[in-house]
Amino acid sequence: MLSFNNKNNSLIRKAAVAGKFYPSNEKELRSLIAQVALAERNNINYSLANNNIIGAVIPHAGYIFSAYQAIHFFELLKQGKEVFDTIVIVNPNHTGYGEEISIDDNTEWESPLGNISVDIEFAALLDLPFSGIAHKYEHSAEVMLPFLRYYLDYEFSIVPICMKKQNVENAKLVANAVYSAMNDSGKKVLFIASSDFSHYEEPDFGRQQDDYVLDEVLKLNTKGVFKQVKKHNVSACGYGPIMSLMEFSKLSNNNPKAHILKRGHSGEVYPSDKVVDYVSILFYDK
Repeated sequence: MLSFNNKNNSLIRKAAVAGKFYPSNEKELRSLIAQVALAERNNINYSLANNNIIGAVIPHAGYIFSAYQAIHFFELLKQGKEVFDTIVIVNPNHTGYGEEISIDDNTEWESPLGNISVDIEFAALLDLPFSGIAHKYEHSAEVMLPFLRYYLDYEFSIVPICMKKQNVENAKLVANAVYSAMNDSGKKVLFIASSDFSHYEEPDFGRQQDDYVLDEVLKLNTKGVFKQVKKHNVSACGYGPIMSLMEFSKLSNNNPKAHILKRGHSGEVYPSDKVVDYVSILFYDK
């Protein structure tokens, strides 16, 4: 187990994909988010904001591709008026650096819309390894931050958790750790699972592949998700974080539900025979 030894020092994790996945200029970034929100406003089911929000599966591609799906959740988050103390972001590991599961060991994350503090006290309660290198170049948690800064008008902190080995056991480990830390700290937690779905498949085939997984997600069947990913070789990159959210939802709520907010793919922006799929999924309890 690695230790977290930065409690008394301010260490900032620099934005790795600002200017690539989203604009690095604050004005341009705010304008882009506002444009996407306006384009999607009539397609958003705002009545879902009346439920108790547990978290969401959110895509992590460049904003010009996946913001049209992601924005549905963040609009509901703002409309719902719930105030969260700590936002846990569980994301896949695309770089190969770090432990099987690793929490970032910085105290702050840089963002064009304002830096965000890491909840180091909550992170310490998780009893999971810390690794800055696992997060340093990884984009799949970072892309959530501008949305959070744009939509939440109160102060909050984050706990980024990177999953390199994605399986049911590690999903349960993360879920149990977050649930235990939430109870011990008394903090209100929002759980974000960062994931894109099928990668570089023909649109119809990719949708079929995703359906195998989504059917199990909607049933909150964690083992079913893992089975379908392996059986059909589904290239959803964050199925581990998704399973973690599913397990956390069942631990922390009496009657959790999952609802698909929007599906889409990169070919809707730039036509192509091979596309990446994006799905936003709300987890809630009435």
